[in-house]
Amino acid sequence: MSELLVDFITSLDGHASGEGWPGFWGLEGPEYLAWLGEQPEATYLMGANTYRLMSGFAAGEVPSGQDEFRPEEEASVDDLTQASKVVFSSSLEEPLTWANCTLVRDDAVEAVRAMKSSDSGLLSTIGSLSLCRSLLLAGLVDRFRVVMFPVITGATGEERIYDRYPDVALEMIEHRTFDGRIQLVEYKPRVLEHPPLGVPA
Repeated sequence: MSELLVDFITSLDGHASGEGWPGFWGLEGPEYLAWLGEQPEATYLMGANTYRLMSGFAAGEVPSGQDEFRPEEEASVDDLTQASKVVFSSSLEEPLTWANCTLVRDDAVEAVRAMKSSDSGLLSTIGSLSLCRSLLLAGLVDRFRVVMFPVITGATGEERIYDRYPDVALEMIEHRTFDGRIQLVEYKPRVLEHPPLGVPA
């Protein structure tokens, strides 16, 4: 049985990105980058919006407000280009232009369930907030990992990660600090039918 990892990088207040901020909020350090380079091979799962964004970066489109990619951002995109990727979408057309991508039009939950059963190796999400939420609700997520960067993007934050999430109990299985400022927390998630004190009124 394959393992499914939901993987987020966030500001402290739970935004996936922020207007006017570079990748990693410009706060990545050597320990964190070294850890990224040590990650096991995985098949990355994403939806159409994340595909459009990331494939654009791979094609050389620079984020708004930047003149060029920083070396750390370019290396991250290059690594993703080399990896196996599955894109769930009913709106994209084949052939996909980003290398090593497979387009799946079937229901994402059922497709991922089948991928897990067929022992497809490690599966990891990238971005794709609604896809992650659907997989969590379906009980398919084995690990939930968040790397929090030391910034609050209250004025400029975009993509609030946990909106419309269910209540989820989290059992911590890993934690680590990189470069004295970046915090990793990793959990086994369990979706709750109701909070501990009963169904809210």
